[in-house]
Formats: sequence, C-alpha cells, structure tokens
Amino acid sequence: MGANTSSPKERLSLSDLRARKSRTPNCKVSPFIVEMKKENQWKFQLNALKDTNKLLVIEFTAKWCGPCKFLEPKLEDLAAKYTDVEFVKIDVDVIMSVWKEYNLYTFPAVIFMKRGQEVDRVVGLKLDEIEQKLHKYAYSF
Repeated sequence: MGANTSSPKERLSLSDLRARKSRTPNCKVSPFIVEMKKENQWKFQLNALKDTNKLLVIEFTAKWCGPCKFLEPKLEDLAAKYTDVEFVKIDVDVIMSVWKEYNLYTFPAVIFMKRGQEVDRVVGLKLDEIEQKLHKYAYSF
C-alpha cells in the first residue's frame, strides 16, 4: 500500500519528457526586447520607426542555436542599458522570410537600422563588436 505502481506503458521515457519540454512554449517575456511573432508585426514595427531617428537593433535567432542562447542575456543587458534603442528579436523558424530578405546565412546575426535602412550588421558571436556598434549608432545621425 502507498506505493505508486504503474505499468511500463504508463511511464514516460526520457525521450518523451524531452519531446514534451521542447513543445512547451518559452514563457519568459522580455521587458526590453520585443519578439516578432508574425511578418506583419515586423513590418508594422519597421514602418513605425522609418520616420524617427531611433536605432533599431534586430537579433536574428533560433531556439536550437547554441551561440544565440549565449547571446540572449547579453543583449538583454544591453537593451536595459540603452533604453532609447528599440530591440527586436526574430526567430527565423517563425519568420523565415525576414531572415532571407537580409541575406543572412549564419547565426546569431544582429542588424542595426536607422530610418528603415540598414546601417551595419554583426554576424556571429562578437559581443564587443555588437556593443561598439550599438554605442556608435545609438548616439549618431
């Protein structure tokens, strides 16, 4: 009595648990970086900033990308520091068309835009370069 017994058919295997975890949506919501879920949401954001001098920083990522996961908290810190800059994240598995539009082939990729035009980009895990360019473009033009 008191022992929990189940048949082998009722038990979950380790692979079942991993599969279940990967289908569970990531509930972490960033107060500093807006995650684009649809192409029209992205286009609206881009158009809204075309007539401003505000810097837009776009992080292209994928949930399965190891370097992208490493970059994420670093960009969070930068977004918290540079509050006058707009940060957005695009998961290429969700909105592949935008990734293709910018002719990107490697992760992670960060694009810097002002007035709807790309002013620079950093491809790969180059934290110092991202921060230097962020500082340069946040306070220029």
